[in-house]
Amino acid sequence: MQQDNDILPKDFPELKNDTFLRAAKGQETQYVPVWCMRQAGRYLPEFRESRAGKDFFETCRTPSACCELTLQPLRRFPLDAAIIFSDILVIPQALGMEVLMVPAKGPTFPDPLKDPEDLNRLKVKVDVTAELGYVFQAITLTRHKLEGKVPLIGFSGAPWTLMTYMIEGGGSPTMSKAKRWLYSHPEASHRLLRQLTDVIVEYLFEQVKAGAQALQVFESHAGCLGPVQFTEFALPYLRDIAHRVKAKLKESSLDTVPMIVFAKDGHYALEDLAQSEYDVVGLDWTIDPKAARIRTGGRVALQGNLDPCALYAPKDKIGEIVKKMIEGFGSQRYIANLGHGLYPDMDPEHVGAFVDAVHTHSRGN
Repeated sequence: MQQDNDILPKDFPELKNDTFLRAAKGQETQYVPVWCMRQAGRYLPEFRESRAGKDFFETCRTPSACCELTLQPLRRFPLDAAIIFSDILVIPQALGMEVLMVPAKGPTFPDPLKDPEDLNRLKVKVDVTAELGYVFQAITLTRHKLEGKVPLIGFSGAPWTLMTYMIEGGGSPTMSKAKRWLYSHPEASHRLLRQLTDVIVEYLFEQVKAGAQALQVFESHAGCLGPVQFTEFALPYLRDIAHRVKAKLKESSLDTVPMIVFAKDGHYALEDLAQSEYDVVGLDWTIDPKAARIRTGGRVALQGNLDPCALYAPKDKIGEIVKKMIEGFGSQRYIANLGHGLYPDMDPEHVGAFVDAVHTHSRGN
């Protein structure tokens, strides 16, 4: 009998709902597709039950568990895409750093990078297949188990965002230790960002080989940078990732997949992001939809941008907010999402109300 880990990335079931992919490619859609960042998350009782008593990263390293967690929201809601359950910090782990998920605290690096000499602790060459093969196995398994219901999204953290965690040792309101590197050690900062970029390119390429049908790059900490620093330390690497991944896919005679960049609080860089070789620009809730359309000049599809806290509103109010959001973006070249991930205390019924409202109002019902 074939083991789950032995399922090969071929002969995938035919895709039945390509609305998300069509919107991402700028093609016409019959309605607005919708998915939610962190849709596989603690707000779902079945997620909490599956994860109970298990180490977070051990779960990430178990393809069958990742597959199950990825599929859970699809059983509840008529979402138009799935996103593989994993974490952006598997890349620092692949580079040789220890990362723990501490309850009530979040990701923690017991021994973060303190000065440029610490870069010598990182692996010079990372065999992505050996170090992160469990992610690719999870993607392949999930593609099969999805049975063509919706496309599967792969993802990675962006270089600057990963750098902040590696230096700060976890979350930080200011990212001052990481930003200090940018001002005090610019050459070492670029060395680290280049090293991360090289790994990310291979990582995303292998995700597509494994079955990912779209890719999202999370620049979660763009808001800690201003336009000057973003242009020097974030944007060139984001562009390089998109360019190189697409080139590698073409060289390997693989179909290119839509790529999404989500730079949270990076509204100052919207014009640049729209010209960075990504097909879709994800937006947080601080950007007005109509203004975003004008500023991106029709060059890309847009994704977002409901304030997650809007899901605390009564269901009928959620419908009104969604209707207004869709009117702002328009129903074409648009993927509905939140402006950030779902929070653990959210009511699944309100998430369902959001998904249903997107479909209802974009169909003109």
